[in-house]
Amino acid sequence: MMKTNNIDDHIVIIGGGYTGLTAALELSKAGKKVSIIEKEAELGGLARAFDVGSGIQLERFYHHWFTNDKHIIGLVEELGLLDEIIWKETKTGMYYSNNFYKLSSPTDLLKFNALSFINRIRLGILTIKARFINDWKQLEKYTAEEWLISVAGKDVYKVVWEPLLTGKFGEYKDKVSAVWIWNKLKLRGGSRNKKGGESLAYFKGGFAALTTQLQIAIENNDVNIILNKSVNTIQHCDNKVIGVSLSDGKSILCNNVISTVALPIVAKIFDNSGFLANKGNGLYIKKLNSINYIGNVCLVLVLKKSLSDTYWTNVNDADFPFVAVIEHTNFEPVSTYKDKHIVYLSKYLPVSDKLYTMTKEELIEYSMPYITKMFPEFYQDWIIDSHLWKEAYSQPIVTCNYSEKIPAYRATISGVYVSCMAQIYPEDRGTNYAVMQGKKVASILLNDNVQV
Repeated sequence: MMKTNNIDDHIVIIGGGYTGLTAALELSKAGKKVSIIEKEAELGGLARAFDVGSGIQLERFYHHWFTNDKHIIGLVEELGLLDEIIWKETKTGMYYSNNFYKLSSPTDLLKFNALSFINRIRLGILTIKARFINDWKQLEKYTAEEWLISVAGKDVYKVVWEPLLTGKFGEYKDKVSAVWIWNKLKLRGGSRNKKGGESLAYFKGGFAALTTQLQIAIENNDVNIILNKSVNTIQHCDNKVIGVSLSDGKSILCNNVISTVALPIVAKIFDNSGFLANKGNGLYIKKLNSINYIGNVCLVLVLKKSLSDTYWTNVNDADFPFVAVIEHTNFEPVSTYKDKHIVYLSKYLPVSDKLYTMTKEELIEYSMPYITKMFPEFYQDWIIDSHLWKEAYSQPIVTCNYSEKIPAYRATISGVYVSCMAQIYPEDRGTNYAVMQGKKVASILLNDNVQV
C-alpha cells in the first residue's frame, strides 16, 4: 500500500529487476520517496528464482559472476555480504562434430584438434588481442563475422564462432556487431586466474538470497514495493509527468518515473500515454522501437546423475535445439540440492520460432534425441523433475553502429527516465551491469536537481 499519494518527493520505478532495485537503493539513501512497480509476484527480473525442491531456490536462467564484475561485487560489499560470495574455478568446453573438447585453459586450446595447429594459435591470438582493445568504437562499423575472420581466419570462424552466433542470434547473426563478440572475449579473458583457468563466482543461497537482502535494505529505507501490477500509462501535463496508472485501474501521483523494463514495453507505455502528440516524443518512441530483441527458452532438468564434469559446454551445432548445456551442479555442489544434479539447456530464438511456443513436455520430447546424441549413457528416467522458463526480451540485438541507436536516459517527457539492458553498450547484459545502470540513472536524476 502507498503511504502517501502526494506528488511531492515521489519517484516511481517501473520494474523490480536489479536495475530498478539498485536505483531504489541509491535514491532512498538520498532521502527520496520511492515506489517500485513489478508485474511479477517476486523481485529480481531475469534473476528471479523458483523452488527446485524442498524449498531450495534456484535461478530460472543460469547466472554467475566474473572476477571483474566490480559493480555487483561493490553492491554486495555495501550490503555487508562479501563473505557470502563463493569463488570457484570452472571447466568449460565445446561440443563440435560429435566430439567434446575442453577449453578451460591455454593448454586445452593447444589440444583443440578440431582446428589445425596454426588455427589454434590464431584463436589464441584473437582472445589475447581482444583484451588489449581499449577503443571499442574502432570496431563499431564491422560485423562480428567480418572482424573475427579478419583476425582469426575463416576456418576458426566456421568451427568456433559461426555456430555460436547462429545459436545465439539465429536470423540476426550476420548483423551482430563486432563490439558484442569483442566484449564477450574481453569479459571472459579478464576472469582468468594466474594459471589461465576461468574463475567465476556465485552467491550462497543463490541470487534469490541476494535479492532478498537487497529487498530488506530498500524496505528499511521506506521504499514501497508493489507486486503483481504493471504500469499502463504515464500521466502527464504540459509535457511533465504527474503520475502513473496501474493495471488495476488505480493511479499513483509522482513527479519522476524511471522505467527499467525492455524498450518495446516502454514504447507501448508511451504510446498508451499519448506521448505521440508531441513531435519530439514521437522521435524518441521511434528510437525505442529501433532496437530488436531475441527471446530465450531455458529448460531446467533435475537429474539423478551427472551428464559430465563440465560446467559450461557450448554446442557448436546449429541444428541442436540448445546452444549451451550448463550443468549448474558442476559449479554449485550437488549437496546444495540434496544430491540432485541441475542442468540448464538454453536456446535463444525469436518468439515466433516453433521451439518458443512448445510446452515443457513437447520441448523435452524434441530435445531427447539430441541429449542422448551428446551423452549416450543418458536415459530419460534420469529426469526427476523439469521446468521450462521463457523470456521474450532476453537479449537486445547489438548491430553495427549500435551507439547511434541507444535512446537517451532522459526521455522527452520531463521527469521520465529510461534505463535498461539495451543501454549498457558496449557492455552486455547481466546483474553486474544492471547494478551499474541503476546507479547511473539514479545519479542522473539526482544531478538534474528536480524538485522531487
